[in-house]
Amino acid sequence: MEINPQRTIAELKELRALTADEDGAQRVAWTDTWLTARDWFESKLMGLPVEHHYDPAGNSWVTLQGDSENALIIGSHLDSVPNGGWLDGALGVMTGLEILRRFVDEYNGRPPVTLRLVDWADEEGARFGRSLLGSSAFAGTATIAADRVRTDRNGVTLEDAMRRCGIEIDRIHESQVEQEHANAYLELHIEQGPILERLGLPLAVVRGTKGVERHAITFHGQEAHSGSTPMNARKDALAAAAKLALEIYPIAQKHPDAVCTVGSVKTSPGIVTAIVGKCEATLDQRDLDADVLALMLREAKEASERFASEFGCSVEWSKIWSINPEPFHPMLLKLCEESIQEVAGTAIQLPSGPLHDAAEVSRAGIPTVMMFVQSLYGISHNKIEDTNEDHLELAVRAMDRLASKAAAWVGEL
Repeated sequence: MEINPQRTIAELKELRALTADEDGAQRVAWTDTWLTARDWFESKLMGLPVEHHYDPAGNSWVTLQGDSENALIIGSHLDSVPNGGWLDGALGVMTGLEILRRFVDEYNGRPPVTLRLVDWADEEGARFGRSLLGSSAFAGTATIAADRVRTDRNGVTLEDAMRRCGIEIDRIHESQVEQEHANAYLELHIEQGPILERLGLPLAVVRGTKGVERHAITFHGQEAHSGSTPMNARKDALAAAAKLALEIYPIAQKHPDAVCTVGSVKTSPGIVTAIVGKCEATLDQRDLDADVLALMLREAKEASERFASEFGCSVEWSKIWSINPEPFHPMLLKLCEESIQEVAGTAIQLPSGPLHDAAEVSRAGIPTVMMFVQSLYGISHNKIEDTNEDHLELAVRAMDRLASKAAAWVGEL
């Protein structure tokens, strides 16, 4: 049987109609709308010779048993950010379902290897600030003690929100059992950036996910009256922070895939008649090369000391969070490239700046690869998020070819 990309697109539109409003998708994890989306997905399994269950972390697993226990996993996530787009995450899940249907038809319900489809719980972390929750539990990197007390804007804890959905946070680590017989993992995702559109290409192989260094930086100066303090006598914490915010551009631009972002700045006392005595900033740095990431961090720290001295200030750094780069599996990169070339003619490789569940799966030691499809205008996490439908069709077809190639590889292991 031929894969049916048009059905995938129609189902994505059906999901949008069910779980979005005029502001965009509202499938935020641990909410009623998210549960509605999952019930809708489960209804699509009717009539298929599959087993379906939720693991202790709330990940949704669909299994088509094969002649071999060796399993190929295809996955992504149905949850969204508030006011999100119709494709982010959902495209990967619904494409996986269409591939599963094709395997059922081609092999009369019993393929040579086991095929599994997973919808990871709370990839976005939109409500409680903990991204990749379900996949990290699967991978064995869950942070239960820190996560249980996270609260949303209404003071509801993550632990209570999960319990309302039938999940006990103290048991999420038990989802590691799902790693058994997992031999490869594939994930299709929209690019969420502008590169493919700029190049005029529909698809890309994802080399891996970038590492992240995220720090809080505080400059300490001296509050003083803005009218009576000469310019050459000021200890202006904001001026030092502002120079750092500009300096991160040349720091990042020395490396082709690197990005650096000062995403927030808070000043004190924060009034028009006072020089800033304290400025708190955040810095996010990303690259696929661990050495580049370490170099950029060192250069940013050195620059902050230089600018602090220039304005008579002091500076201190504290780590918010970091994660290592995660390169994907060489054989699956090769198979992904072949699959894209067969349906689209040209295949390039890109790193992923955003984090994805695939990184946690790879961290668990399971061979992993991702495929990107072009995002119009490079926009995601927004109701205007979109991809040309002909590109969506190519993506479904390329992922189907990749699944066949990966299944054959898994069968030889």
